[in-house]
Amino acid sequence: MAYRFWWLALAVTLLLPLMLRSGTLATEVLIYAMAVMACNLLLGYTGLLSFGQGIFFGLGSYTLGLTLTRVALPVPLSLALAVAIGALAAALVGWFSIRQRGTYFVMLTLAFSQMFYFLAYSVPSLTGGDNGLLDIPRPPLSVAGRPLVELASPWQFYGFVAVLFLIVFFLVLRVTESVFGRTLLAIRDNEERALAVGYNVKAFKLLAFVISGAVTGLAGGLHAMLTGIAPLANIDYHISEMILIMTVIGGTANVFASVLGAAFYVLLSDWLSTLWPRWLMLLGFLLIAVSLFMQRGLWGLGTTLWARVLGLRATQPAIGPKPDGAAQAHEERA
Repeated sequence: MAYRFWWLALAVTLLLPLMLRSGTLATEVLIYAMAVMACNLLLGYTGLLSFGQGIFFGLGSYTLGLTLTRVALPVPLSLALAVAIGALAAALVGWFSIRQRGTYFVMLTLAFSQMFYFLAYSVPSLTGGDNGLLDIPRPPLSVAGRPLVELASPWQFYGFVAVLFLIVFFLVLRVTESVFGRTLLAIRDNEERALAVGYNVKAFKLLAFVISGAVTGLAGGLHAMLTGIAPLANIDYHISEMILIMTVIGGTANVFASVLGAAFYVLLSDWLSTLWPRWLMLLGFLLIAVSLFMQRGLWGLGTTLWARVLGLRATQPAIGPKPDGAAQAHEERA
């Protein structure tokens, strides 16, 4: 039953080109949806509030930028390296962070985020410093030097990202619906009981970190290809905040809710920025409203409304012709 969400994700990829004129904006929705899915695996399923997602996003951007501009590797190999670097960085950050809980865990991930930011700032020969990596190309997918799929236009690149998004969505869904995913939920709900039963809680948390870092690294690499640059802002902790906000808006512990949160944030931000230069203030009011009145996010609001609709249908009397008096009297005599 859970895999019906994959069909919803497929519907989103088919509807975005029909609803949006900008292929770049549609692609950005799917890229951030992947990053939010990775964050949801930590926050919604494992109960880990991490401010380190920007590390993996930024490293994915830098890895892809360097491999395409200086080494000229094929696109699939560059993206694979972005995934690997994201996973390795997550293993490093997670190995230290999972040894603490609560506020101290949050502080550790935030400290790592700041450390990686200043590290990227301090090596401009690799990262470009304040300017970032510029002129990142978008070469076609090729085999043996022969181009097969062009990625130059926004909608061509959207098709490529949509395929990767659907693959990632399916894999993350498999993870959350597996025994591993159910164990993460048990750890989130009662870590002491999971320890008492015999689960290696640290190993489960670390593996969740690695998976999250790998997916976020892929999203960062795709974002660098989309924009043509890998800016220093991609590794800043503000990216972590933005991904967390999308996760909360969409709703936690549901993979498709991540898609809703990313689409809502990206599209609303694009619309509000055309209305008022200080649109982030309006977005702040929205987040306050979500925190006060929609604590389960957009997905929780949708499920609540749907349950009420079904409840109204169940309580409505059956519609049909009423029996006349003679027929009713005959039934009573019988």
